[in-house]
Amino acid sequence: MRFNRPHRPFRRTPDTTGGQHRRKPHAADPHEADPQEQQAAGPLASSRRRLLITSATVVSAVLVAVLALREASGPQEQGAAGSREDCRPTALLEPPCGAWFGAFVPHERDDLPEKVRAYEKRVGRKLDIVYTYHDMSLASGTRREGRLLTPEEQRVGEDHLLLLSWESKWWGGTKQQQPTWKQIAAGELDDKVIDVQARRIKDYGKKVFLSFDLEMDTRTPDNGTPADYVKAYRHIHDRFRDLGVDNVVWTWITTGYLDHAEEIKKMYPGDDYVDWVGYNQYNYYRCHDADWLTFAQTQHATHDWIRANISDDKPLMLSEFGTAADSARPQRQAEWYAQVPGVLKGLEGVKAALQWNYRDPGPHCNLALANDAAWDSLRKAVADPYLNQPLK
Repeated sequence: MRFNRPHRPFRRTPDTTGGQHRRKPHAADPHEADPQEQQAAGPLASSRRRLLITSATVVSAVLVAVLALREASGPQEQGAAGSREDCRPTALLEPPCGAWFGAFVPHERDDLPEKVRAYEKRVGRKLDIVYTYHDMSLASGTRREGRLLTPEEQRVGEDHLLLLSWESKWWGGTKQQQPTWKQIAAGELDDKVIDVQARRIKDYGKKVFLSFDLEMDTRTPDNGTPADYVKAYRHIHDRFRDLGVDNVVWTWITTGYLDHAEEIKKMYPGDDYVDWVGYNQYNYYRCHDADWLTFAQTQHATHDWIRANISDDKPLMLSEFGTAADSARPQRQAEWYAQVPGVLKGLEGVKAALQWNYRDPGPHCNLALANDAAWDSLRKAVADPYLNQPLK
């Protein structure tokens, strides 16, 4: 499949103080009395100590019995907190106890299932979300780019969640074939494109994440103005609703590049039209002649800005995250991925993280995992219970 990705700018001056969480100071233990007070209490204190020792012995015996029963019944299936039943996803596919792990897995026209299995074998677990990209060309003949939910995607969707990125492009098409936001908002693509894909998703039945024009802040002015984008997004949303499509989780994905902050705010369609908010932040390093940024440095400033300026309660998605390698320090990429679970737990509301395992255009811009050490590090990171939540 052809993936004609827009250039993604990077953040040069991350706010390394954003999103830090402080632990509350420990309260004094009410059972720890001053030794002089204990001595002054005399025989009464000794009696109390004997009672406490006896109670502690009984409690210890009960705990040992409970642990033995748990061991006998096998391992308990839990998320980051609560029982497995408590951690089942919500109607909007939000995991209450942790976060999903997903990826973009490079593939050709018809080998998506095989490539997903190969990725999963290397990373040591099943993906929760598989991310694919589509244009708005006519879904006819053998062309797959404009066909949401190809047969291969439906096979993968049997035991994975799908995130479908739908771009207002015709990859490889002429200039006249490129859709504009004004045309979409005016309904000019309804019959041949919008309605066709809406019915296809409806027939699929299972819920899918759907993103319209990810990184829309990089697409102006070629596709139109921010106001044009909002109208186009809302038109697609409303058209799906009018056609009875109720199995879409509407996912709005920006770059998160804070030099575009004002434009990003203008391009938010509104809470009634968005279920999840996503952003794509990377450690580009030499790809964009930047300093090396830790995983925390790539995420905190954008996360905190989105919470303050876009939504303070929508579930958030790191819809693409990754890092370039450092040829002078081959272990550096592995060290970067080792930080992921710890940082994620401190990003309030982030409920999914999708690794980008591919290249970007340009020298030094291969963001794929570079060596066995990086794979081993990611494998360990995504084994964290926080990133292993029940799909059903």
